Amino acid sequence: MDAYDIVKYPLVTEKSTELGAHNQYVFEVSTQANKVQIAKAVSEIFKVEVAKVCTINLKAEGRPFGSRARKRKARKKAIVTLKAGHQIDLAI
Repeated sequence: MDAYDIVKYPLVTEKSTELGAHNQYVFEVSTQANKVQIAKAVSEIFKVEVAKVCTINLKAEGRPFGSRARKRKARKKAIVTLKAGHQIDLAI
């Protein structure tokens, strides 16, 4: 798998922005990727050293949408902690 197939995009929310102060960044990742693959992909894309990776699996869930129910896809998020002195600029 390519690094850009593993790391889809960074999640920029209020909570993830607060984690940036602790040198942690949140990414949407492939559901098949493991922690080692995620760490290598982030290192390759952003040229940083990764200290730790925590993953969160979000199951598919149904949501009402008017008179029909829609199903949201299953997703996987990764919280990546960088080593001291490394930083990722996620300015949009």
